Amino acid sequence: MSNLGHAIVFFLRTAWHIPGVLLRPGWWMPHWASALLGVLPLAAAAGVAMGIIAWLQLRGLLAPYGSVEALPRVLLLAVVWEFGPIAVAFVAAGRLGAGLAAELAALKESEQIDAAQVLGIRIIPRLVAPRVLGCILAMPILTVFVDYLALASSFTAEALAGTMTWMEFARASLMYLKVLDVVLAVLKTCVFGYLIACAGCYAGLRASGGAVAVGRAATQGVVRATLLILLADVILVKLIQLIVG
Repeated sequence: MSNLGHAIVFFLRTAWHIPGVLLRPGWWMPHWASALLGVLPLAAAAGVAMGIIAWLQLRGLLAPYGSVEALPRVLLLAVVWEFGPIAVAFVAAGRLGAGLAAELAALKESEQIDAAQVLGIRIIPRLVAPRVLGCILAMPILTVFVDYLALASSFTAEALAGTMTWMEFARASLMYLKVLDVVLAVLKTCVFGYLIACAGCYAGLRASGGAVAVGRAATQGVVRATLLILLADVILVKLIQLIVG
């Protein structure tokens, strides 16, 4: 319970300092670029694979019932609502959760964080909040990119092995998609980014035990970020359903 209390206070203090850090682009933009470029290759591979796999699975389920024309609509809604955001979140948890935890753990074990505190540098506003803000701002961009790649790979698979043309595929895809659904699904990833970065930074700052602590902190960052994503997704999906009716 004590560790849980420390974690909650850490998460809340970080959220409190994020608006002030937003006014200092020089602090958070390098971390935003690092998060974006670090996750982009993995997210691109996940998006292409997800689109092809979703097309194979859904077409195999719908074809026996003569409902292939519903494939683009079902696939688009599934990717935009859930598959895209959660895929980006899991990829970012593995890349950023471990990276931030290892980075801060290394700074802590080399006593650089202690030296910064002696010099009067506040750790959360200067070291933690910029990293968290960079992750928050990178997640929506990555999600939109993955959604486009998943839909493009799905159409490519349909064009090579299916029967629908691009116009038919696009018209059926956009028939039931609403702007509010897209906005809420993309903004959901901002929450994921906040949880991933906070979990990684918290694991890094709590590390102790020499060089071994760096690897242990990276593992803890990934595990905690993944668990927080799953818990938050359950809550956010229900909240979005209440908002959109």
